[in-house]
Amino acid sequence: MKKVVLGLLTTSLMVLPLFVSCNKEGKDAGKKTYTLMVSTVLNANDPITQGLNKMAEDVERDTNGAVKVSVYPSSQLGDTADVLEQAKSGANVGVIIDTGMLADYVPEMAIYTGPYIFNSVENARKFINTNIFQSWDSRLATHGLRDLGCNWYQGARNFLTNTRVEKPEDLKGMRVRTMGSTVAQESMKSLGAVPTSLAWSEAYSGLQSKVIDAVEAQTTAIYGSSLNEVTKYLAKTEHFLLYTGLVISEKWFQSLPDEYQRIVMQDAHVAGDYATELTLQKEKEFNDEMAKKGLVFVDVDKKPFIEASASTYEKMGWTELKKEIDRAIGQ
Repeated sequence: MKKVVLGLLTTSLMVLPLFVSCNKEGKDAGKKTYTLMVSTVLNANDPITQGLNKMAEDVERDTNGAVKVSVYPSSQLGDTADVLEQAKSGANVGVIIDTGMLADYVPEMAIYTGPYIFNSVENARKFINTNIFQSWDSRLATHGLRDLGCNWYQGARNFLTNTRVEKPEDLKGMRVRTMGSTVAQESMKSLGAVPTSLAWSEAYSGLQSKVIDAVEAQTTAIYGSSLNEVTKYLAKTEHFLLYTGLVISEKWFQSLPDEYQRIVMQDAHVAGDYATELTLQKEKEFNDEMAKKGLVFVDVDKKPFIEASASTYEKMGWTELKKEIDRAIGQ
C-alpha cells in the first residue's frame, strides 16, 4: 500500500489538513486530493488491519488517486477514544471501534455487542442493512461521526480459564477480564462472574499473577497475546459476536464529492466483509494451533448461557428493542 508523504506528519502525529493539493505533473496536476488516516489498536498482521489495507488500495484505485487512505495499526495515532474525538472535531481520521463506545451518541448502538444478540454471523451482518441500524447511523452523523460500516467482524468471544467451564454456575465468583462497556459488565454479572477492568496489555500478567481468574475474548486476540500459555481451557460459549465499526469524521466525509462518498462507503463495506472472511479463517487456524499446544476446547450447551444472560436486556431496558431486532432480521 502506498502511503502519502506530504511533510505533514510530525512525530507528535498532528492532524493533517482536511484537504491537500496534488503536486503531480501531467493530467492530474492541480487535482485536489483527500487524505484519510485510519487507526486501529490491532497489529499489522490482524485480519482487520489487512482489511483496512485492502480498503486503502481499493479507494485509491477507484478514485484514480484522488482519495488516499493511510492505515496506522497498533495505536500509532493514539488510543481509540482520542482518535474518535479527533474525528468528531472534523479531523481527517477514522478508527475501528466497538459500537459500545458509540453509546454516548446513540445509546441503542450498545446493544450490538449484547450477549447472544444474534444467533449467527450472517444475521449480525444482515442487521446493518435494516432500517433500525440505518436510523442509528443517521443520528450518529448529527454528532459529527460517520459510520462506514459495522461489518468488521473480530470473532466470537469465549471464556479462557484455568478451571473447566461447562455451565454458567461454573463462572460464579470468577474474576473475568472483560470489555469496559456497561453491557459487557452486566453480561458477566448475569452469568455469575465478577467483571474486572484490566488493560488488554496486562491480561497475560494478570492471569499469571492470578489478579484475574479468566478472560473473555475472541480467538485472534487470545492467540495474538499468547494467553493460551497461562490458561488451560477455552469454553466455547460464543456469548458475544464481536462486530466493530469503521467510524470517520462526518465533516471530512461531507467534504468529498458525491461520487467519492459513494466509493468510500462501498469499498469500506467490501473491505469489512473481506476482513470478516479472514477472521473466520484465522479462528480455525489459531484454534487448531492452540489445541496442539495443549489448550483444551470445551463444547458447551449454549442454552443455559443464553437463558442466564437474557436478564441483561431487562437491566439495560432493551427488552422491546431486542424483539424489534429479532423481527427485523427474521431471527
